[in-house]
Amino acid sequence: MSVLSRGRRVAPAVLAVTALLLAACSGGTEQAGQDGAGPVEAESGALPVTLDHRFGSTTVDEAPKRVVSVGYTDQDALLALGVTPVATTRWFSDYPGAIGPWARDALGGADDPVVLDDTNGIQFERIAELRPDLIVGLYSDLTREEYDTLSEIAPTVAPPPDLPDYGMPWRDLTTTIGRAVGKPDEARRVVAEVDDHLASIRAEHPEFEGATALIATLYEGYFLYGGNDPRSVLLTDLGLRLPDRLGELVGDQFGASVSRERADVLDTDVLLWLLDDDGEALRKDTLYSTLPVAKQKREVMIDNSSDFGTAFSQASVLSVPYIVDDLVPRLSAALDGDPATTG
Repeated sequence: MSVLSRGRRVAPAVLAVTALLLAACSGGTEQAGQDGAGPVEAESGALPVTLDHRFGSTTVDEAPKRVVSVGYTDQDALLALGVTPVATTRWFSDYPGAIGPWARDALGGADDPVVLDDTNGIQFERIAELRPDLIVGLYSDLTREEYDTLSEIAPTVAPPPDLPDYGMPWRDLTTTIGRAVGKPDEARRVVAEVDDHLASIRAEHPEFEGATALIATLYEGYFLYGGNDPRSVLLTDLGLRLPDRLGELVGDQFGASVSRERADVLDTDVLLWLLDDDGEALRKDTLYSTLPVAKQKREVMIDNSSDFGTAFSQASVLSVPYIVDDLVPRLSAALDGDPATTG
């Protein structure tokens, strides 16, 4: 799946709620992962809780036993908090349960979740069959219509009101899910652990401080990932700085394409490319090859189909530590001023 294949391309046909509930009661054929991991042990006084989002608010009264994730990265936050979802939503790759290698240890001995495929729209009927008592869709592009239908199945937490689709940072996503499952203190703890690790990296790599960095891919010219995108946020977490012009080019979306006439914006101290073809198309780009960033090999090439590429795009509380082990030395090599050492 392309790194840009985030939204559903075919509008879902919203089913009648009565039909959904009848389907759930009929039993269905899906069995794998339906037992979940048992009830969540909520922290004292953490529930009930009311969570505000772009479509209003949702109240969770009791610790959920069966959580479905319709967000593309929400499952990592759940697993980090000891909650095994009964279903996840496929994004990149075909990992069993949509659980990447960076999150596999957190799954423990639990069964792989059912994997939902929303290519042709959210699978409302299948979700209803799973009998969830909580649905989370924070890293998503949920519409009002989809939210209303999901809410008839179970309490549903939608993206925040003040961020674009797929724009929720992993920290806020983790702490929001922590509140939803009754584990706010634990969520803050796991976030703090990752933040401590990032702080140690910044201390060890002063060359990152203030160096300009950008993430791009080839799509309708050059597709630039904006400051709201979690991958860009990770770069700033490491001490790097996004180009000043990025905001005006991308706006408040997670990213946007610019024409090849704007190739000069790519000339940053370090440039990260997300690639699907081993860089073949980029090597044929004669305009890009004239830029100093290309001539001096100040690039980090990321294969979208690799585990690292998938983890990078799925920036989460579990994938960030996995990412930086590989990313940091590659950034350092790209920034060392020696074209012979590349990222």
